[in-house]
Amino acid sequence: MLRNMFKKTYTLIDTKYKGKSKQEPNIPKGLWLKCKKCGQMVYGEDVKNHFYICPKCGGYFRVHALRRIELIADPGTFEEWNQEMEFVNPLDFPEYEEKVATAREKTKLNEAVVTGKCRINGQQTALGVCDARFLMSSMGHVVGEKITRMVERATRERMPVILFACSGGARMQEGCVSLMQMAKTSGALKRHHEAGQLFISVLTDPTTGGVTASFAMLGDIILAEPGALIGFAGPRVIQQTIGQKLPAGFQRAEFLLEHGFVDKIVNREEMKEILGQILALHTEGKEKNEIKKDRYLEVKLDMEMNDEGNREKEPKEKAWDHVLLSRKADRLTALDYIETIFDDFIEFHGDRCFGDDGAIVGGIARFHGIPVTVIGQQKGKNTRDNIKRNFGMPLPEGYRKAMRLMKQAESFGRPVICFVDTPGAFCGIEAEERGQGEAIARNLFQMSDLKVPVLSIIIGEGGSGGALAMAVANEVWMLEHAVYSVLSPEGFASILWKDSKKADQAAEVMKMTAKDLLELHIIDQVIPELAPASQEVMEEVAEEIRSRLVKFLMRFAPMTGEEIAGQRYERFRGI
Repeated sequence: MLRNMFKKTYTLIDTKYKGKSKQEPNIPKGLWLKCKKCGQMVYGEDVKNHFYICPKCGGYFRVHALRRIELIADPGTFEEWNQEMEFVNPLDFPEYEEKVATAREKTKLNEAVVTGKCRINGQQTALGVCDARFLMSSMGHVVGEKITRMVERATRERMPVILFACSGGARMQEGCVSLMQMAKTSGALKRHHEAGQLFISVLTDPTTGGVTASFAMLGDIILAEPGALIGFAGPRVIQQTIGQKLPAGFQRAEFLLEHGFVDKIVNREEMKEILGQILALHTEGKEKNEIKKDRYLEVKLDMEMNDEGNREKEPKEKAWDHVLLSRKADRLTALDYIETIFDDFIEFHGDRCFGDDGAIVGGIARFHGIPVTVIGQQKGKNTRDNIKRNFGMPLPEGYRKAMRLMKQAESFGRPVICFVDTPGAFCGIEAEERGQGEAIARNLFQMSDLKVPVLSIIIGEGGSGGALAMAVANEVWMLEHAVYSVLSPEGFASILWKDSKKADQAAEVMKMTAKDLLELHIIDQVIPELAPASQEVMEEVAEEIRSRLVKFLMRFAPMTGEEIAGQRYERFRGI
């Protein structure tokens, strides 16, 4: 019966082995595929229809370059560039030409990367896709030349670039000529960046060697597929060199995300949508200030600033009451405001140096259709979340992540909105080892001269330099029950009065409330809280911020980058 069911697919071969009959299937090529992750045979058509993902275990199959383009590009929009390029063998390496000829015959490609332009959800972009079937997509002269030509043309035509990396590294048969492609592609991307254009790098399995150490890790935004192997030296090389067993998950995409080198891991079935959103945000972000000004005028809100903009009820509470309210467990967090006030928020991760700090969140979003960069110091809402967020106390990598996002915003002309809420920068051995003081100082240094508008809103605790590192802004606002101070009242009382129990008295003399700081011209506006900021009044507080944010953006829209930076400098110069 089984023989009859599968006679169209299998040819059964009877062989004798230890007295038993063994049946081996002869599977027509391409009809069934073996998943390298789970080892199961899966129907090829099911894999193709499911983004080349194993339907049994969710493992990712490697995708050929042209198939990848089909998954990503709008139908009929891909135009290939530099399809045919002359073969070179700079070292006259034996049998190299034959290997390339075999790869060409097998893949029907001229080389290990396909380049061109297309549209993704209507957004035009240059697109390059590596193909691992072609000598493991190693980077020789032709690969480097095709990528460089694509980037140069994208720079001339003012287009973003998306590169899907997949490579075993440099092409050994081309020796130092291959090595030079790392510098050549990186130099082209530098010029593309200086021209104000976006580069998105997508890391797929595997991305290793010289490709990792050049164009693959230079993206303004770096995405990765789940489980992709990403690293400079391969795991076998590392094990052989150091003689140690590597930890589980080492050099996988998730490892890179945890260590701050990847912005986001994106499932393959969601990749086109995410790329389209990012492209749309950056395309709109490159419009001129005059166009943005017209958009702001479409918002039906009163644009006149008056004394009512700084209204606040005379607080009945003492300063210590504000301190307690700012620390309440149910107080609204940065993510609450980001997700309520802004649209299409995409969170990015990592400082590109050491790690990803959960105490600082950030990414890109829209506000009334305008692309913005939003960053916040994030506290947790329960014990587990607080541990993940380090109780809202950033480490050096958090401040470096924030600065990376601010500099990215400057490159693409996006305003920056920061939500400040921290007891202070984390103090601990690891923070000092990784340069906490330098990280904060660098933020103050770089923020002072950013050429885009920066608004900082203190929504809870504004603790010392840890808060200031995200509050060197053109304007600083505070919620009515937020506090902002040189250190905590407990610390103040311990140092000056040798008695931390006098924290409530310290709060009074420190002048740390929003009302006090408005009078001292440390902040520019107080956002009233008719009730303490919690989920019950989320929409009311958010609407108040929205209306004021429109006015803020209107004030700075006509200004040049130099004027914006100059206003910020004079603001702090006058304190």
